Amino acid sequence: MIDLIEIQIIAGSGGNGAVSFRREKFVSHGGPDGGDGGDGGDVILEADEGLTTLAHFRHQRIYRTEGGKAGAKRHQRGANGGPLVLKVPVGTVISTGGDGASWDLDQHGARVVVARGGAGGRGNARFANSIRQAPGFAERGIPGDELDLTLELKLLADVGLVGLPSAGKSTLLRAISNATPDVGDFPFTTLEPVLGVVDLGLDAFVVADLPGLIEGAHEGIGLGHQFLRHVERTRVLVHLIDAGAADPVADYETVRRELELHDARLGAKREVIALNKIDLPTARERLASLEGQFGDREVLAISGATSEGVQALVRHLQRVLQETAPPPSPSIATDDLPVLRPLGHDRLTVTHEADAYVVAGAKAEEAARKLGGGGYEAQDELQERLRRLGLDREMRRAGAKAGDSMRVGAVALEWEG
Repeated sequence: MIDLIEIQIIAGSGGNGAVSFRREKFVSHGGPDGGDGGDGGDVILEADEGLTTLAHFRHQRIYRTEGGKAGAKRHQRGANGGPLVLKVPVGTVISTGGDGASWDLDQHGARVVVARGGAGGRGNARFANSIRQAPGFAERGIPGDELDLTLELKLLADVGLVGLPSAGKSTLLRAISNATPDVGDFPFTTLEPVLGVVDLGLDAFVVADLPGLIEGAHEGIGLGHQFLRHVERTRVLVHLIDAGAADPVADYETVRRELELHDARLGAKREVIALNKIDLPTARERLASLEGQFGDREVLAISGATSEGVQALVRHLQRVLQETAPPPSPSIATDDLPVLRPLGHDRLTVTHEADAYVVAGAKAEEAARKLGGGGYEAQDELQERLRRLGLDREMRRAGAKAGDSMRVGAVALEWEG
């Protein structure tokens, strides 16, 4: 099962604005009519209940969308780039790593914009005014968001079956649900989680057969984290214990300790202890003494192989689930999709380096990307925008004088002072 994947997302760049002037019969010097560039396409992730793994991301790591088209004469706006919608299973957690944003797609149809396309540049017609009647420049489109994402699938199940390898989890799941997991008399028959639906007529719940735990699983030993991430979503845990094992109580404590070391919240989940394999003579003989060794915890005796006590366990789980409220889900507005994007710094700052004063700030750098390299008129416009952001004050504070070199992103300028 593919349940953890890393991909790179690149949203489309905006199209460039057009520099154009009306040229019609009897109009030798028409005004500017360059259109705006289109916006780049967004990248959207959407939860789809028809998917069960992230395997479809295995063969491609980089995903990018269309860029916006350039503007054209006669005020024609360039077409927007089409969005890219990537489908993921319900229960996928998206994160940007470190202290970045994250989102939990735990409902069918839930969507999130993970990368926003770049804005298209404005055409020269947008810069005409009573003083500058024939602007010979336009804005360039800016690049779209680019980021690395980690996709982690955590199964959504009402009940999770936990226990050491060969405790009988797969046999029990076969006995109570429509699932058909592999069953064998050797450890680690189950190498990936299996979901089964327990049908009770008007009621039903989902049970997950999760791979067996061993000591040290919280550190990744054995199936380790591949197992533990799926336990986090279950509402109730069934500790399935081999009643014929050498020390069933120690087996229970081993599993519980690994859960708590992975996440302390797992120790607080509602749990039911099921002593399995009571069809074996040795297990049945010690059953009465075993049940008293778990204190006031809920203990039921079953045999997954012969179905003894299985229906009583199912009815008990149904009652427990009715008493255990599901975790709250984040509200998702389909008409206003949430956006995951890196945080920018709007405040303009100036630092002095060996060869120039470096101007930094999200809005300043965006203006440089749009206007840099567009000729002297574009550079005048860039200087004016930087002044409105507080350039002059910050340059003087840094010790600059009129005519000193400054750099905004990849654009080199002389400060007019």
